[in-house]
Amino acid sequence: MPRPEFQGKAGNVADATPENRVDRHAPSWALPYLRLARADRPVGFYLLALPCFWSVALAGLKTGASYPDPLLLLLFAVGAVAMRGAGCTYNDIVDRDIDAKVARTQSRPLPSGQVSLKAAVAFMLGLCLVGLLVLLSFNPFSIWLGLGVVPIVALYPFMKRISHWPQAVLGLAFNWGALMGWAAVLGSLGWAPLALYAGAAAWTIGYDTIYAHQDREDDALIGMKSTALRFGARTRVWLTTFYALTITAFGLAGWLSGASGLFFAGLAFASGQLLWQVVTLDIDDADNCLARFRSNRDFGLIIFFAIAADMALASWV
Repeated sequence: MPRPEFQGKAGNVADATPENRVDRHAPSWALPYLRLARADRPVGFYLLALPCFWSVALAGLKTGASYPDPLLLLLFAVGAVAMRGAGCTYNDIVDRDIDAKVARTQSRPLPSGQVSLKAAVAFMLGLCLVGLLVLLSFNPFSIWLGLGVVPIVALYPFMKRISHWPQAVLGLAFNWGALMGWAAVLGSLGWAPLALYAGAAAWTIGYDTIYAHQDREDDALIGMKSTALRFGARTRVWLTTFYALTITAFGLAGWLSGASGLFFAGLAFASGQLLWQVVTLDIDDADNCLARFRSNRDFGLIIFFAIAADMALASWV
């Protein structure tokens, strides 16, 4: 039984949306594992899957395809669900003692006692197997490339103990799909996916800094580090810098892939979404931070549909 003092609002995990579909519809035996995989907070799926989708679409644009390969999008979606769940479970295993000391994370399955350590490890390995099966469906170059992210993922949860820049390592890990999608289509890499990867990593540093402001005070008390603590009152300046790098790098990736004005119009619209985040951010309001963090799903979808629309237009003219 979970300890009641660790339950979030309405009995859910503290940073999950109240009355989310998982809490409302999942069977009681599966609920702790779905929470461990963050299925009750689906925005992370989008943030992991969308760089893969961008990359598949840009590679398709480069080759003259009229739409992104639907089979590859499906495979990357399945892989994102599995590997996001595995990664979150791994992070929770490593951070279980820390999470018990932070108000926002005390209600998570491991620190609250809803799932045992042994069960969490078994669950993580099962999700990794699903991810491996997806990876093995790609071409040989993509398989080896996919394995290359493992050391970065393994390192990430330890970074906040030694550096104020764990968000940079998260950016490298979470956006590996910006390389993978291109490789899955073309069996190689190039400057366009590298530019996309660099821009996506900068984007992640930005949005995860916003997210980390929710835990700023607790992190300082227990000796954990983050860009939120590093940037402090100058967070808006840093966000502007990283988001400007994102837009610049995405523009370069689009140009190298042969994108036309429709993509760049979408990119301009997406830059307005990032500007809204910066201008309206209140780092002392946890709800404000969480809402702006979640809005990055919208930014990512704008970018994807801008590329897809450009592909369709190119096939008509």
